[in-house]
Amino acid sequence: MPIVLADHRYGKAENRVVRFRRDTARHEVVDLNVTTTLRGDFADAYLHGDQSKVLPTDSQKNTAFAYAAADGATTVEGYALALARHFVDDVAPVSAARVDVEAYPWTRARVGGVEHDHTWVRSGAEVRTAAAVVSDEGGARVVHLLAGLEDLTLLKSTGSQFRGFLVDEYTTLPETDDRVLATSLEATWRYAPAAVAAGFDVDAAHAAVREALVEQFATLHSLALQQTLWHMGRCALERVPEAVEIRLTAPNKHHVGYDVARFGVPDRGEVFHADDRPYGLIRAVVADDEFPAAPEAWA
Repeated sequence: MPIVLADHRYGKAENRVVRFRRDTARHEVVDLNVTTTLRGDFADAYLHGDQSKVLPTDSQKNTAFAYAAADGATTVEGYALALARHFVDDVAPVSAARVDVEAYPWTRARVGGVEHDHTWVRSGAEVRTAAAVVSDEGGARVVHLLAGLEDLTLLKSTGSQFRGFLVDEYTTLPETDDRVLATSLEATWRYAPAAVAAGFDVDAAHAAVREALVEQFATLHSLALQQTLWHMGRCALERVPEAVEIRLTAPNKHHVGYDVARFGVPDRGEVFHADDRPYGLIRAVVADDEFPAAPEAWA
């Protein structure tokens, strides 16, 4: 039976890059976690230990820091694209590069009610994400740009139900017309290559997608988390025409009513136990059918 090296890639994971802008008295901070991944003619490194075509992962780390200084990381998407293009354009054995970036949020500290010029407070768990995939395989340049967010924690106290589900001999869950709905959303969306080439305001697009997701979660009367994800994804693509596909992952953070009546306290359905596990895990991919699928963007 022939055994082959079926696939390979390598890179430098989780480079913690912090960039301050100090050209005025009011400083700015960009806090990033950067991962680079290269594909190309590296089979000899695996099969024979020949490193002659391997750009060290330490060099990739240094490049991430150098580009943060030169480019300024003005947007996470632009920074990721610049890095990915460099590796494909300037490193001969590299035929494809992927750069994943996480951006951590900070808000300015307030002193005496006034925002401080050079002190910040970490502003929650939500993380902005971006990924750029650039390849020259087959002689054709292909560029994909992904944007997203992680740990967008959403909670609403009513406006959600769950009933009419399939029942078997193991089903104990009661139907409900009014339940708490909570999730910690992960969303990643793909921009059309033509839109990326033409250029657009990626910060505004990111803000508009996020607003659409939150708006639909809040205002839609949810018959199920699955239905909610569909409406969130559809609204995001309608709101931002540059985005042509969005992938949503949502754990259902269950809140179970706690029986306080047994303690002689009136039970008005206001006290719940937040169960962190196990949890339902719901996923959906919503796409503009006029644009071709791009599985290579997600690999």
